[in-house]
Amino acid sequence: MDFTDKIVLITGGSRGIGAAISTAFAERGGIVAINYRSKHHVAEKLAKSLPGEGHELFQADIATAPACSALVESVVARYGRIDVLINNAAIHERHPIDQISYEDWNRVFEETIQIDLLAPSRLMYLTARQMMKQGGGRIVNISSRGAFRGEPDQPAYGASKAGLNAMSQSLAQKLAPYGISIGLVAPGFVQTDMVKDLLEGPSGDSIRTQSPFNRVAKPEEVAYAALFLASTEAGFSSGAIIDVNGASYLRS
Repeated sequence: MDFTDKIVLITGGSRGIGAAISTAFAERGGIVAINYRSKHHVAEKLAKSLPGEGHELFQADIATAPACSALVESVVARYGRIDVLINNAAIHERHPIDQISYEDWNRVFEETIQIDLLAPSRLMYLTARQMMKQGGGRIVNISSRGAFRGEPDQPAYGASKAGLNAMSQSLAQKLAPYGISIGLVAPGFVQTDMVKDLLEGPSGDSIRTQSPFNRVAKPEEVAYAALFLASTEAGFSSGAIIDVNGASYLRS
């Protein structure tokens, strides 16, 4: 898969899965626009480590509509186009219904939907409109196994990812005549710094044994699925959802 000189915007692109996706595209010739919310030193370190030239950092908290507009405008102003959008940024917070106040329940839902569903919808709108002018493009959204199996202690996360799936597949049909393909990657547990303590704690073994491989996914495995869906060769796979969960959850 060759992405030479393709402009790739990746939200949450400086850490974890996002960093692996940024690296994977850069290794294949892509020019990566790395969006990050905070921790500039982490984002800067990644950008400097990427092979190739032209990669840049774009700080933005995509929780608001104006910030999404400003991000896309900044990337287009810098590069003139966006060939690939990867909606990777997401948040999740435990909020079991039997242990949380009504106020916190509402807060978690509002914050999660803003980042995990509304931000991708806004960025898809803005980027798709740009891609229409260019004659096409690719959008890849990072979903979750939780959209299918449920998230009992994080229902806002599961709901937002289920909504992301439905919205992406709706737009895959709408945008196909414009040469725009949309795909989704649905990981299970992924070995990142954010879940390191959990995987090394008492529940680590039970998490790993969810998969018959007796491990969780590597960020690079999620990145490879994103590469495929963003490739020229995968254009006719628009609307597809690739599971990267080690057979820990199988859907028919």
